[in-house]
Amino acid sequence: MADRIAADLVVERLRAWRVPRAFGYPGEAIAPLVAALDRAGGDPEFVPARHEEAAAFMATGHAKFTDGIGVCLATQGPSAVQLLNGLYDAKLDSKPVVALVGEDVSGPLGGAHQEIGLTRLFADVCNQFVHYARSAAQVPTLLDQAFRTAAATRSPVCVVLPREVQEAAVPDLQGYGIGVITATPGEPLARVLPHDVDLAAAAQLLGAGQRVAIVVGQGARDAEDEVVALADRLGAGVACSLLGKPVLDERLPYHAGVLGEVGTRAAAELMGGCDTLLLVGTNNPWTSYLPMPGQVRTVQIDIDGRRVGSRYPVDVPLVGDAAETLRALLARVPDRPSPQWRATVENSVDRWRRELVDRASAPAEPVNPQLVLQELSARLPHTGAVAVDVGSVIYWYARHLELQPGVNAQLCGTLGSMGCALPYAVAAKLAAPDQPVIALLGDGAMQLNGLAELVTVAHHWPRWRDPRLVVLVLNNRDQSGMGTGGQPVTDPAQRRPDVPYAGWARLLGLHGVRVDRPELVGAAWDEALAADRPCVVEAVVDAAVPLAPPEPALADLRGLFADGDAARRIREQVDRQISVAADDIV
Repeated sequence: MADRIAADLVVERLRAWRVPRAFGYPGEAIAPLVAALDRAGGDPEFVPARHEEAAAFMATGHAKFTDGIGVCLATQGPSAVQLLNGLYDAKLDSKPVVALVGEDVSGPLGGAHQEIGLTRLFADVCNQFVHYARSAAQVPTLLDQAFRTAAATRSPVCVVLPREVQEAAVPDLQGYGIGVITATPGEPLARVLPHDVDLAAAAQLLGAGQRVAIVVGQGARDAEDEVVALADRLGAGVACSLLGKPVLDERLPYHAGVLGEVGTRAAAELMGGCDTLLLVGTNNPWTSYLPMPGQVRTVQIDIDGRRVGSRYPVDVPLVGDAAETLRALLARVPDRPSPQWRATVENSVDRWRRELVDRASAPAEPVNPQLVLQELSARLPHTGAVAVDVGSVIYWYARHLELQPGVNAQLCGTLGSMGCALPYAVAAKLAAPDQPVIALLGDGAMQLNGLAELVTVAHHWPRWRDPRLVVLVLNNRDQSGMGTGGQPVTDPAQRRPDVPYAGWARLLGLHGVRVDRPELVGAAWDEALAADRPCVVEAVVDAAVPLAPPEPALADLRGLFADGDAARRIREQVDRQISVAADDIV
């Protein structure tokens, strides 16, 4: 057999780990690996992005949408630096990504062209695993260790592949077959359940609650049935974190929506009225929206014990897989449906939903962005994916887009980096080319990298069985953001240059629709979703529409808890306020 090179070994290990594609930006230092991927005939496929940052976001998006391991490629120096944003997204949202970085430094070290200390560069973002391949013989084992670590820790890892190692001859591939791969990407590596004594304590606490609230995060994605069953048994109201929005059917009458600054008044009211709290797979950073200190007794379920109690005081911590732990709880929790509390929660949810309709129909110049998301909600396909960028679009997505089971939505939840949505959408579409994908972003994100990555869409779409990849651009021509209380900051110097986004799509051979009248919004969505190719919907919206974050429950009392003496003096007053809130919440 003809000699092969170590780059071929990398391809073999990617295939063994069931990696369908690797995203990257080609360059000299990674050229042997790119060539080996080309020889592999698409198994795995190499997907070139327009920029390394987009490639890293694509790899993270692949991990988020598929529960697999994302892979990205780059070269040394500035190319490696550009990977960091997408890798930090993976780290902070606990997603497995393997970064393969080529290096080609000749001559004396310490000042060579494009030389960067790669292990130091990736030491924080890939702190679980950063290693150099020093010889071809090390490559298979090193790749397996990297993938196992990424899967086990749900985090990004990095392997540096010097070009001379990639090109090193390997006479006998058979000698490098490494063991049996046991890690399953995206799933716990073992059956993890809390101890019986802790389950019993949690069941007793939840069963004693009169007004139970459940907050679900992304860690509850495989536990929808169990969450609903427990909520019905306890008569609980439910809210979700931003990352947990796709977990439950948002049409449930007791689903109060997203909790936090971008969320709903109904979710804040749920927190204000409850006396018992169950947190399932959530690491929601908006802790000011959780119940007042001392108001509730709390159970938290998380597969990662490091997160239990890190955001909020917990009475009973349960370290375990969400679905299995909830099933164990269901066997122990008494049937106490609490109809009065459930009715109170449902009244609050109904009132909030009516308010959303009023907000979306409010006049704006020229189009109300809330109307754009409201009209999409009525037409959203029942399957497929939604990718959401950072900015005001998150507020409208969190409140106005009603997700049904079967729709997988993802965003850069913890890092909050602009420019993620279109790379995410590309990854989601390549993973499921027979499913519709919708990307939601503002004009800032579109100018940041979206215009370039539409080229990637234009290159790939003719091979998709379902051509629908719809990109919504909320064009408000403003980059100044919002001030306190969600009020717009108006500054003529902060006006963003206007770009013909729909026209750019048409230049690339895609479809483009520009809408600047509210009565045409619904028709624009119908046209985009019926198009025979990917489409950009450019909605010209009003930057002055306030974001209006909900007020945290009992917010006027929170400052008093900074003083321990004051907190003790008003403890009884707080209890009375909580009782009033529970009775009056609507």
